[in-house]
Amino acid sequence: MKGTAILYHDENKVTIIENVEHSVFTEIKDQCGDKHCQCQIENKVIDFGAVSPVLWHEDEVDWDYGY
Repeated sequence: MKGTAILYHDENKVTIIENVEHSVFTEIKDQCGDKHCQCQIENKVIDFGAVSPVLWHEDEVDWDYGY
């Protein structure tokens, strides 16, 4: 299943990852609160730094709607 992962950082920063497998979201969620949250996306290891909390949204986000 694919969807959108929403990662919250300090200082009101947010990272949105669209079209991501739920297993990648689970991997990120398991590292929530660590200093370095890392996962592999498209054969690249990405370090998102510290994230907390993380949210999952099935399907795509309709950006025209005003999220």
